[in-house]
Amino acid sequence: MKHILLTLALIVMYKSSNAQNWLNTAEYPFHSNYLSTEHGKLHFIDEGKGEVILFVHGTPTWSFLYRNYIKALSGTYRCIALDHIGFGLSDKPKNFAGTPQEHAKNLNLLIEHLNLKNITLVVHDFGGPIGLAYAIANPENVKRIVMFNTWLWETENDKDAQKINKILHSWLGNYLYLNTNFSPSVLLKKAFYNKKHLSKNIHKQYKKPFPNKGSRYGLLNIGKSLIGSSDWYGQLWKQADAIKDKPVLILWGEKDDFIKKDNLEKWKSFFSKDSTYAFEAGHFVQEEKTEETIEIINNWLKNSSIR
Repeated sequence: MKHILLTLALIVMYKSSNAQNWLNTAEYPFHSNYLSTEHGKLHFIDEGKGEVILFVHGTPTWSFLYRNYIKALSGTYRCIALDHIGFGLSDKPKNFAGTPQEHAKNLNLLIEHLNLKNITLVVHDFGGPIGLAYAIANPENVKRIVMFNTWLWETENDKDAQKINKILHSWLGNYLYLNTNFSPSVLLKKAFYNKKHLSKNIHKQYKKPFPNKGSRYGLLNIGKSLIGSSDWYGQLWKQADAIKDKPVLILWGEKDDFIKKDNLEKWKSFFSKDSTYAFEAGHFVQEEKTEETIEIINNWLKNSSIR
């Protein structure tokens, strides 16, 4: 009997240690750290030393999206990237609300836990309102902002958002998200302008964090927040003057069918100190224009430090 129990224990331990054996550590060669929250463990990486760069992802991605930026910049800067609860290597509790407001609270917890100061904030997609919520509430602690395709204003009157919202609140939308892993499997690929930049091996790293129905509620909940959190986005936008004069670098994919170019124009007319670069790329500029944007960010950081 003792031998049977020991064997079972070893099997459990083996399964636990190999629960993420899909992870490509050549692409993502970072040490994992965890912060305990009331909703579960929040995974983050903390690489390098120097001025802080904090990377905030959207959906259906995770810190893997910024892997090449962290490899390139961590020799000079302290690069931190989290996985929101429900994403990446963080816990995926079914009962977590998963709204961007809740993710913003967790981001705040991480910043306080690590005592981060003079932050360069890098945001994308839902990571925009999540990260910028912190910047608006704590402008004195955010030195500058790097922005990929994102928004920060009410969405309930946006016709494209209304279409997505209708699908996500339907039986079919729920089924696709929870039973077929639709968001990373189909929507992520669709969001690439040049599909050649999404290899099967890289695509696997975006699909594998969500192996079953129970792990996919974070995807569904944040998707429903596109319009569900519209009032919150609108309130943030009303307070956004707090960051209006921050140095901002905008790196925008002009072929994005999800967050379209009119959003870029709105940002450009808002910020007083923006440097803007537009690319023939889709929603995930980080994957389609990796080398170009790393070089731009590196030069911009150096120049803005000199000023």
